[in-house]
Amino acid sequence: MAAPSSTIMTTQVKKRPRDPVHGVLLLDKQVGWSSNDALIKAKRLLNAAKGGHTGTLDPFATGLLPLCFGEATKFSQDLLEADKTYQTVVHLGVITSTGDTEGEVLESKPVGLTLAQIQAVLPQFTGPILQVPPMYSALKRDGKPLYEYARAGVTLEREARAVTILNLELVAYEAPFLTLKVKCSKGTYIRVLGEDIGAALGCGAHLKELRRIEVGHLALEKSITLEALAELSEQQRLALLAPVDALLSTFPAVQLNEDLSKRFLHGQRLALGKEELHLPEQPGRVRVYRETDGQLLGSAQLQEFGILAPERLIATPH
Repeated sequence: MAAPSSTIMTTQVKKRPRDPVHGVLLLDKQVGWSSNDALIKAKRLLNAAKGGHTGTLDPFATGLLPLCFGEATKFSQDLLEADKTYQTVVHLGVITSTGDTEGEVLESKPVGLTLAQIQAVLPQFTGPILQVPPMYSALKRDGKPLYEYARAGVTLEREARAVTILNLELVAYEAPFLTLKVKCSKGTYIRVLGEDIGAALGCGAHLKELRRIEVGHLALEKSITLEALAELSEQQRLALLAPVDALLSTFPAVQLNEDLSKRFLHGQRLALGKEELHLPEQPGRVRVYRETDGQLLGSAQLQEFGILAPERLIATPH
């Protein structure tokens, strides 16, 4: 009699589908995390279907990394374009290959600078300045990031770029460490700023620490680390999300009635009467809401003569 054949039962565990999460999480990124890895972890903790970050922080840097989810990703470009504020510790007298602590030490010099000497040099780095992007950066040449060339020992010519240092504050100096607070335009490399200050002082420098404390009007004080986020319940995590219009709060608001709201969501340009809608006096960017329930509909450009031109629209107002 033949032995009965054995049947191997396999149980497949279905993955939970991702949720349509909408909003902004202010993350306090810690040392060692890339911005993309931090985003992936946060998406998993929120079970969010769609997300993006708003400006890369190097793995050695810490601080504010706003993460946008769902409909908020449509407005993330505003934060990419926004001014940033950092606090950084510049290690004078030591030059590294990357301009920060992750590189090899190339040269060391004694530091015998006085506070007065440093204060005399800093003003030349305030206002519009030119920076040469570092080789250890994500800028691409022929489709390949510059850091890949650098790791292969190749140095390429880079054109200087115009950036603006809006404010440069000397916080503390205890040789060889110089602590600075920097408010700057988009595209500014704080590593390069530290190196250039070191070069101007005649001793060279690299960044020992870098912490981003503001992105536009968003501040570090309301942020949370991934470690703290992981300890919360799912509902507590979702409760931390700022609404989508948190990214637009610096723009004037326009309220539309039901009929105009429908036309706006179809991408139609609207001719509005300034008096009845209480439109802003000056043309410019605005955030648009449905009057009946206060739902954000998107952003628009308010043009002359009360013309409202849709810009970015919320796909499914809820």
